[in-house]
Amino acid sequence: MTYDSDNFQQDVIERSHQIPVLVDFWAEWCGPCKILGPVLERLAEKHRGSWALVKINTEKHHHLAAQYGIRSIPNVKLFVDGEVANEFVGALPEAAIEQWLKKALPSPYREKLAEVEHLLAGQQLDKAEQLLEEVIGAEPDNARARVLLAQLYLDTDPQKVLDLLEGVLPGSEYGDIAEALRTFAGLTLYLKNPEALPESPVKQRYLQAIRNLAGGDFTAALEDFIELLQSDRYYDDDGPRKACIAIFKLLGEDHETTRHYRPLFSRALYV
Repeated sequence: MTYDSDNFQQDVIERSHQIPVLVDFWAEWCGPCKILGPVLERLAEKHRGSWALVKINTEKHHHLAAQYGIRSIPNVKLFVDGEVANEFVGALPEAAIEQWLKKALPSPYREKLAEVEHLLAGQQLDKAEQLLEEVIGAEPDNARARVLLAQLYLDTDPQKVLDLLEGVLPGSEYGDIAEALRTFAGLTLYLKNPEALPESPVKQRYLQAIRNLAGGDFTAALEDFIELLQSDRYYDDDGPRKACIAIFKLLGEDHETTRHYRPLFSRALYV
């Protein structure tokens, strides 16, 4: 099968809206390219229908090499919906490429997850929960699905939130929001077991802040946590600071509450 292309727009950009396209930038003089090429072709045959392979000779297509910043080859880029979604450089072994593909390729359930977000926007929570359970059942490592389902359980089952997010690692695509949700869930568990908190003059104020947080009153919660930052910042293992950061992440940096309270939070850290 021929994988070479002379029509990048059609074979890569346009086609990547239907199926992910893996582009191998190579050249005749490149020794590692000759090792990698057959490996990619073998994988393309093995996974036919999941993604397509296109090979671009950089000697013939200088403009494409320049356009996509190719400085060393072999260079492999994954295109999804017309954009570069992921890439690697060098002749990786076949097993390593398989692992890379597993992480880099978009989930086959992304359309279902888009439907979930539409359902959530329409407050159709039961249907959204059902779809998310289906996705996680079929694809247990789907971090996006786990984060979305965790958000549904945030008010009712904080322990399930922690269980769902156990495998969503810091530094990953959904790591920040997962960490914020874990902080939120961990705090709300104290409402069921306040004895787990250390005794301190600020304990009751801390519990009040958590009650405000659990009740969705983020303004009151931030007021409490910021005041606690000034009176006993390190209570509950730096809990007030972690709580504020979690709220900002959950609301987003552009939310008016975040914009108002983040400067107050920053000042409180250095009082």
